[in-house]
Amino acid sequence: MQRATGNFSLDGTAEMRLPAHEVIYRQLRDMILYGDLAPGQAVTIQGLTAQLGAGMTPVREAIRRLISQGALEFQGNRRVSVPQLNAANMDEIIKARQWFEPHLTLRAAERAGAADLSHLTAIDTALDAAIQRGDLRAYLELNHRFHSRMYDMAASPILAEIAEGLWLRFGPSMRVVCGRIGTQNLPDMHKETLEAIRAGDVAAAAAAIEGDVAQGMEQLRLSLSADSRSV
Repeated sequence: MQRATGNFSLDGTAEMRLPAHEVIYRQLRDMILYGDLAPGQAVTIQGLTAQLGAGMTPVREAIRRLISQGALEFQGNRRVSVPQLNAANMDEIIKARQWFEPHLTLRAAERAGAADLSHLTAIDTALDAAIQRGDLRAYLELNHRFHSRMYDMAASPILAEIAEGLWLRFGPSMRVVCGRIGTQNLPDMHKETLEAIRAGDVAAAAAAIEGDVAQGMEQLRLSLSADSRSV
């Protein structure tokens, strides 16, 4: 995603002014991505308009984009909801992430410079702080930001777009799962990834991210399986 030059934010990208419709899209996308809208929770278009403090037109446009990405589904009567994951969906997401993430990490590690490592380390440090204080929303956002930064470094825009689309599918359910188990029980392998990149071992970096993905997706899969058995 190209941004204008300026002051850099924690994710390593520069700040710029965005068109109003893009701002609304990103706000609604983040509400979905970080679980502010729960899976299966129906909301009205009018309600979203009021919540976002936006006009009806940009909200409708954002909803159309997110429906096309599979992040929302139309319920009728001017209502939309976040789709609920099932076992079949989860299997597909796991298989896709197990390929995309190591491949993108390999490419990112090959291209990583000192500034990239500095940005990733800052994100991971902030992530550790969120875990310690039990800030679930910050944890989810920073965890995604770490991976998203790796996608940017990989310079594979088509693959990165697909990988980001997967996050919109499982992100809302991760909020539910992480809320149950607490941030203290959310291990990751980001430090192993960073150490491998610093050492110039791109294969080890890819393997670390593969392990990171396996941990998170297994927690989600087990939780969804338990939910389906309890119904």
